Amino acid sequence: MSLNVSIHADPFRRRNRFLTFVSTGLLFFLLYIAHTFGTEYEIRILINCAIFITMAVSYNLINGVTGQFSLAPNAFAAIGAYTSALLTMSPMEKQLSFIIEPVVWPLSVIHTPFLVSLVIAGMVAAFMGFLMGFPVFRVRGDYLAIVTLGFGEVVRVVANNTQSITNGPLGLKGIVHHTNIAWSWGFAMVTIFFITRLIKSSYGLALKAIRYDESAAEAVGIDTFRHKMFAFILSAFFGGIGGGLLAHLITTISPNLFTFFLTFNLLIIIVLGGLGSTTGSVISAIVVTIGSELLRFFEEPLFIGGLHIPGIPGMRMVIFSLLLVLMMIFARQGLMGTREFSWNRVIDRMTAFKRHWENRK
Repeated sequence: MSLNVSIHADPFRRRNRFLTFVSTGLLFFLLYIAHTFGTEYEIRILINCAIFITMAVSYNLINGVTGQFSLAPNAFAAIGAYTSALLTMSPMEKQLSFIIEPVVWPLSVIHTPFLVSLVIAGMVAAFMGFLMGFPVFRVRGDYLAIVTLGFGEVVRVVANNTQSITNGPLGLKGIVHHTNIAWSWGFAMVTIFFITRLIKSSYGLALKAIRYDESAAEAVGIDTFRHKMFAFILSAFFGGIGGGLLAHLITTISPNLFTFFLTFNLLIIIVLGGLGSTTGSVISAIVVTIGSELLRFFEEPLFIGGLHIPGIPGMRMVIFSLLLVLMMIFARQGLMGTREFSWNRVIDRMTAFKRHWENRK
C-alpha cells in the first residue's frame, strides 16, 4: 500500500519541483527586467521587499512556527548591520568615520568581501542569540517578550555608547553600496528555501508541537529547550544577514535606525500574513513595503481647483494602522492563517474552475 502511494506521489512531486523551478526562473527574469528598465526608486522598493522578506520569514520561524513571543529582531538586525559594515569598510574609510575615537584593533585593519561580511554578520548575530537564549527560554509568554524587548534596547544602548566600535551616536557613514536586486532577492530565496525545508521536516513538526502545547510536547519526549534554542539561533542568523543587507543599501547606519519600531514593523508583517505561514510572511512583506510607499500620497500637498490642501506628516501611518485594524477584525488569522502555498491546491482549483466553466456551457 505504501509502495503504491509513493509511486503515485512521485510524479506529482517531480511536477511540483518543475513548476517551482520554472516560476523561480521567471521571477528572476522579471527582476532582471525591473533592474534594467526600472527607475532607481522602483528598484529600491524591490530591494526593500526582499530585505523585509528575509527578516520577516526568519522572525516568523520563532514567533509563528515555534510560538515564542520574541521582540528581539531589531537587536539581531543591528548586530548584523554593524558587523557587516565594519568588515567591508576599508581602513581609510574607518579613519575618516571614527573622528572622536579610533576604531579598535583588529577592526581597524580588517577588510573583507561583501559576501563574507554577510555570512560573518549572520554568525555573530547567531552567536549572540545563542548566548541570549539560555536565560531567555527559562521564561515563557509575556515574560519572554519583556526579556527579549530588553535585549533589543540593551543592544541599541551599547551601540550608542561603544565609541571605538560602533562610533557611538554618530554611526557609520561611507558604507559601500553593495546591496542590489541580485544580492537581496538571492538571500531572500535562500532564506525561504531553507526555512521551508526545515518546517516540513520532523524538526519543524516538533517546533509546531511546541507552539500548540509545550507541556504536551515535553511529555512525548521533545527537548523543547533545545528546539527553541535552535529556532531562535537560526532566526537570529538570517536576521543578522537582513541587517547587513539593509546597511549596505542605505550606506549610513546609526543606533536610532534599530529601535523597537523595526521590530513593530516586522511584527505587523508576520501577523498580517498569518502567524506560522512562510507564504503569508512573504506576501505581507511585499504588501506592507509597497503599500507604505503608495500611502505617501496622503502626506503630499494637494491642489484641488484653486484650493491648496497641505500634506499631513505621518498620515500614511495613520491610514495604514486603520487598515491593519480592519484586517484584524475581519480576518484575525491573517492573509494565509497557517496555510502555505501548494501547487497541488492551485492545480486542483484550476481544474475545478475548468469543470465548472465546461458545465455552464
